[in-house]
Parts: sequence; C-alpha cells; structure tokens
Amino acid sequence: MPITRFFLIRHAIVTPAARGILYGSMDVALCDIAMAQEAALYRWLAFRLPHGAHWVTSTLARTQATAEGIFAAGYPRTPLVREPELVEQHLGEWQGITHEELVERLTEPAHPFWPHGAGERPPGGEAFDDVVERVGPVLDGLADSHPDRDVVIVAHGGSIRAALAHATGISAHQALQFSIKNLGLTRLERHDGDWRVAAVNEEPWTPPPESAA
Repeated sequence: MPITRFFLIRHAIVTPAARGILYGSMDVALCDIAMAQEAALYRWLAFRLPHGAHWVTSTLARTQATAEGIFAAGYPRTPLVREPELVEQHLGEWQGITHEELVERLTEPAHPFWPHGAGERPPGGEAFDDVVERVGPVLDGLADSHPDRDVVIVAHGGSIRAALAHATGISAHQALQFSIKNLGLTRLERHDGDWRVAAVNEEPWTPPPESAA
C-alpha cells in the first residue's frame, strides 16, 4: 500500500504592521526580530524534517522565506515548487483593512475562533469553503505523483486548516477550530486512498528541569 507522508509548516510570523490588518493573500514580509528569536525552532525543523523530501511552497514570499530559513538552519538546500492553489484565503476588498473595520462589514456571525465565518465571502474574494475546495485536489495530486515519498509543504494557517478538513472530512467551520501555530508542524499521511492525521502543531520536546523530577 503506497503511503505519502506530508509535513505541513505554517510560515513564520509576519511584521507587526501586517498583523494589525487582514492581509489574507497579500504579500507581506516576515518579522526579522521574530526570526532571530526563533532560531532554535528553525534548527529543530531542519533536524526533524525528512531529508530527500519533495518541497512545495505557496507563491507568496513569506512561505518561501520560511523555507529558506529552514535551509539556513541546516536542512540541505532543496528546489522549491511553488503551488498557487496553496495560498492563503483571498479576502477581496477586505484585504488591508483593520480588524476593527471588519466587524462592520460582516454579513454572518463571526466564527468563535476566527474573525469571520467559513461561509462568509468577502466582496471580490473567496470564502474559507472555497479554500478547502482548492487545497484538497492539490494534496491528492501530490499523493498520486509522489507515492511512498515525503512531501514538505510550507503554507499558511488557512491552507493547513483546509488540508485538515480535506483529510478528515470535517466541515470548513470545524476546520477553523484548529489553532495552527506559526512554524508549527502538522503531519498527514495518505495510505492508498485513506487519510490519517499523525500530528497537529508538533513541537520540540523539552525535558523538565531535574529539580522537578
């Protein structure tokens, strides 16, 4: 039975200015200060990710910069395949507005753990339901073309939640209940035609201090 193992990483944290707005599929920069503070996490990812994997990023610069950070931390430099269908949710006319401005524009109740509901479609943009529909075929295509291989995907919180929805069959609304951390590692496996979730937000294990034993 062919098994394709997926290692999905959310890009590193973006600049403070970008965090103050809804940036969606805008191209925003990573935070240099945060990158320096997270050096140990980059080294862990460089050690944890399987060598010889097929690497895929979205077409947005923040995913490619995150991959470059992992390479700089020790993972052997690998060609990056850029996949446009893995970009973050396109928020249309909402992109660039503040979170406070968003409240006045919603036509449906906000999600308990997200600024807007899964079915809310911004003018000129896409609903989160649409993200699930475009990400799923990408995963299936990669599994079909890379049987018994490891695939590393550097993407976004939205596209990783969409991948979890596709793998588990849950609704887009339920997928927004997942908290996907920046530089968090989510692992999925496709066994022939069946999906398994191996981990969400896997992190380095830090032993307790000896005094706590």
